[in-house]
Amino acid sequence: MGPTTMTTSRLRIKGRVWSARLAGVLLALLSWTAAHSLEPLPAPKGPVILVVSGNIEVTNSPQGALFDREMLYSLGKSVVETTTSWTDGKQHFEGVLARAVMERVGASGTTLIASALNDFVAPVPMAEIREYDVLLATEMNGKQMEVSDKGPIWIVYPRNDHRELQDAKFNDRWVWQLKELRVE
Repeated sequence: MGPTTMTTSRLRIKGRVWSARLAGVLLALLSWTAAHSLEPLPAPKGPVILVVSGNIEVTNSPQGALFDREMLYSLGKSVVETTTSWTDGKQHFEGVLARAVMERVGASGTTLIASALNDFVAPVPMAEIREYDVLLATEMNGKQMEVSDKGPIWIVYPRNDHRELQDAKFNDRWVWQLKELRVE
């Protein structure tokens, strides 16, 4: 028998016998991980609106992973409807989940250091990115956000969906005019 052989109910991988179902799940997971986590990141075609640097596996420049708007959108657009401490009433935000960006670049760390165009810097715990649908918002109420209106990217927490996110301690993590996320 070779290193991998299949029988009707068992699979032998390097001398170890696995149930076909468990082995199938394991092989699918390994194949998906290999195919997606290390896929090269293309060069941006439009203006760069986000740089991800630090402890990441996938880059497309010496600075780290550079994203234009379309590259971000290719990760899947999401919506968060929530109130903020800086606007009146509930707002409709569209963008990309921070978690999707971190997965795409193979980020490993405990903290994101978020830097704004005006040099404001704030730490964002990676655990919050995994636990909540934290959005890298590029649109608010159907309009693309510009630098003059907290754009091109604003970190938005789904505060109306989780009472604990309404605590004022989260306000500094809502970095607007975001330019870089450094993974530490």
